[in-house]
Amino acid sequence: MFSKGSKLYSILNYKCPRCHQGDLFSHKGWSYTKFSQMPERCPCCHQSYEPEPGFYYGAMYVSYGITTAILVAVLVALNVFLEEVTMAWFLGALSATLLLFYPFIFRMSRAVWINFFVHYNKQVAEKTEC
Repeated sequence: MFSKGSKLYSILNYKCPRCHQGDLFSHKGWSYTKFSQMPERCPCCHQSYEPEPGFYYGAMYVSYGITTAILVAVLVALNVFLEEVTMAWFLGALSATLLLFYPFIFRMSRAVWINFFVHYNKQVAEKTEC
């Protein structure tokens, strides 16, 4: 769908934004115990995944956006399936959804954030074999 060289390829596949070959996270899948583990550098092109201390604090703002989108989706779904949406139903459904999608939100916000600052480099990608 999205080819190498596009930001969306790197973000949706959790790949290194510089070479699009190395994995951004150490473990694949939705592990609730290891979802946040990232290698220090890309195993292919050696791009640092934390260019400076506290780099991912900005990813919290991306996380707020993703969480807001989920909040709206939950509210719309509840309005479609229930005749009357009470605050208890809304908070319960939202809490359960956010707990379920927490690893996704965390990883997606970090992938988006690093892609703001690190760009694809075709020459590096061609030189690297991974």
